[in-house]
Amino acid sequence: MAEYGKPERDRPWIMRTYSGHSTATASNELYRTNLAKGQTGLSVAFDLPTQTGYDPDSALARGEVGKVGVPVSHIGDMRALFDGLPLDQMNTSMTINATAVWLLSLYIATAEDQGVDHHVLRGTTQNDIIKEYLSRGTHIFPPAASMRLITDLITYTVDEVPKWNPINICSYHLQEAGATPTQELAYALATAIGVLDAVKATGRVPDEEFGKVVARMSFFVNAGIRFVEELCKMRAFVELWDRVTRERYGVTDAKQRRFRYGIQVNSLGLTEQQPENNMIRIVLEMLAVTLSKDARARAIQLPAWNEALGLPRPWDQQWSLRAQQILAYETDLLEYDDLFNGSAVVEAKTQQLVDSAWAEVQEVLKRGGAVQGVETGYIKQKLVESNAARLRAIEAGEQVVVGVNKYVEGAPSPLTENLDEAILTVDPEVDARQRAALARWKESRDDAAVDAALAEIERVARTDENLMSASIAAAHAGVTTGEWANTLRQVWGEYRAPTGVAGASVKASRSGAAAEKIAGLRKRLDALESQMGRRAKLLVGKPGLDGHSNGAEQIAIKARDVGFDVVYEGIRVSPEQIVASALEEGVHLIGLSILSGSHLALVPEVVQRLRDAGLGDIPVVAGGIIPEADAERLRAEGVAAVYTPKDFELDNIMSDLIDLVDRQHAAE
Repeated sequence: MAEYGKPERDRPWIMRTYSGHSTATASNELYRTNLAKGQTGLSVAFDLPTQTGYDPDSALARGEVGKVGVPVSHIGDMRALFDGLPLDQMNTSMTINATAVWLLSLYIATAEDQGVDHHVLRGTTQNDIIKEYLSRGTHIFPPAASMRLITDLITYTVDEVPKWNPINICSYHLQEAGATPTQELAYALATAIGVLDAVKATGRVPDEEFGKVVARMSFFVNAGIRFVEELCKMRAFVELWDRVTRERYGVTDAKQRRFRYGIQVNSLGLTEQQPENNMIRIVLEMLAVTLSKDARARAIQLPAWNEALGLPRPWDQQWSLRAQQILAYETDLLEYDDLFNGSAVVEAKTQQLVDSAWAEVQEVLKRGGAVQGVETGYIKQKLVESNAARLRAIEAGEQVVVGVNKYVEGAPSPLTENLDEAILTVDPEVDARQRAALARWKESRDDAAVDAALAEIERVARTDENLMSASIAAAHAGVTTGEWANTLRQVWGEYRAPTGVAGASVKASRSGAAAEKIAGLRKRLDALESQMGRRAKLLVGKPGLDGHSNGAEQIAIKARDVGFDVVYEGIRVSPEQIVASALEEGVHLIGLSILSGSHLALVPEVVQRLRDAGLGDIPVVAGGIIPEADAERLRAEGVAAVYTPKDFELDNIMSDLIDLVDRQHAAE
C-alpha cells in the first residue's frame, strides 16, 4: 500500500481538497472517496464550534454545528473521522488555531489507540493565531496566552513529533481580508518572527538545535488572479525567508532555511455571477505557484468553482482535484528547471516586492512586533483600508472582474440551472443529533478521570509547563473540546480584537460619477436627519461564531462614509446582545452578516427577539452566502432585504438602506 503524502515518481506536490462537514462519520466517507480519486493528503475543515472551543450543546453553537466543517468534540469523534485510515501513512493538514493544542492532542491520542507511535506522524496544524485576530476571527484567548499555546505545541513536536509541521504561518487569510502582496509578505514574516522569538524565549530549545524549529516552520499562502505579481510574490517569500532565518536566527544549514509552503488559491475572487468562470481563475492561480520551480508549492488545495454559492459537493471537489492532476501528469511542467531565472521582468518585480515588504516588516517591528500590531489595531486597520480600496476599484470599474462589472451578459449556465442542487446542503438535524451524541458520550465516560484531567489542565496553565502532555492525557480521558477550552478561559479569559473600522481612512473616489453618487446619498441622509430630528443610525451585527468580518467591516465603513451613524461591535455577538444594543443605541436599521451558513437559524432569532422586545418595527437586512431559496424564507420571516456576493455595488446597498429608514419613518 502506498503511503499517502509520500512523493511517487514525478509527483510535484501533495494534492488536497479542504473538506469536512456534518459529522465525523460523513466526513470520513468523504475522505475515503477523495483518496480513492487520487487525492494524496487530507486537509481537515473543522466547524466553528470546534475552532472556537465550544461543544454542540453550547448556546453559542446553535446553527453552527457541522456547517463549515466537521464537529470534533472528543476522541470518539476523532476516531470516527479517521476510521480505517492508517495515521502512520497519512499526511494530515488541520486548519485549526485557537484549539490547535487540543486537536493535535486528540489526533495523537487517536494514533496511539491505533497502535501508532506518535513520533512517525506527519502533517500540519495551522496554529497561527495572529491572522485569526486579523481575518478569520476564531481566536479565544488574549494574544499572550495564545502565543503560549503556539510555543507549547512547537516545542513539544520538535522532538516528540519531528515530522510534524507545528505551524502554518498563514498569509492566505490576510489576502482574503484585503492584503496587498506587500502586506501579505510583510505581515506573514512579522508573524513568523514573533513566533520564533517566543519559542527562543521559552529556553526549551538549545541554540544549537534551533535550526530544527526553523526547519519545521511552514507557510500557507494565497495566490490571486494577478498571475505575474503572485508568481513574483512567491519568489520574494523565498528570498526574504532566507534572509530572516540566516541573519536574525543564524541558521547556517540551507536545507533548514528552505521556504516550505502550501497553497490554497484565492477564494476572495470567486464570483457568484457566472460562477463557471471561477474554474478558469482557479487554474490560472494554480499556475502562479507551480511554474517557478525554485518557489513551487509543496502542497496545493484548490477551492471549488461554486464556493461563492455554498458548500461544494464531492463532484465539485473532484473537478478541482482533476485540475491539479492534469497539470502535474499531462503537461511537461516537471521536465524543466525554473523558467524565470534570468527574466528581467520577474527579477525587477520580485525585487520591488522584497524591498516594499521588508520596509513594512521593519515598521511592524518598530511598533513592537506582530502581537503589538494586533493589540494596537495597526495591522487590522491597514487590511481594512486595503480591502476598501479593492472594493472601491471594482465598484468604479477600475478593476475589471469578468461577469461582475464587465461582460455581464451571457448565456445561462447549465451548472446552475437548479441552484438547490448546485451546492451541498447540511442536514439541519445534524445540530440536534450531535447534541444527543455528546450527551451519550458524557454518560459513558469516567467522570472522575475527566475531573482529574481538567484539574491538571488548569494547574499546568497556571505554570510555564508545556500543556501538550496534560492535553493528550485529557483526550484519552474523554474530555470534550468545550471543557478543555472553558478550563483555559477560566485561567486566561477571552479576547475581543480591534475591528480596524474606527480608524480606517478611506480615500475619496477619483471618479466624478462615483463622487456625485456619494454626495447624493449624504444629501438624502441630511434631509432625513432634518425630518427625524437626529442622524439615521445603523447597527451592523455578526451573530453566531462566524469570524469572517470583511463584508461587515466594509458595510460599516461605507455607511459611515455616506453619513450614517454606525454601531459595529465586531464578531461573535449573540442575538440577545444585538437586540440589547439596538435598544440601548436607538438604531433605525439593523444589518446582519453571516457567512457560515447559519443564517436560517440566527437571523429569524434576531427578528423574533426584536419583536419580543417591542422593536419589531426596526427593519432588518441580511448579507452572506445565502441561496435564493433561503433568501425567500428569510424575507417571509420578516427580513427586509437579503444581499449576497453578487451585490458588490455598496453605494446601491446604501441607497436601499436609506430607503428603508425613510419608509419606516414615514410609516411612523
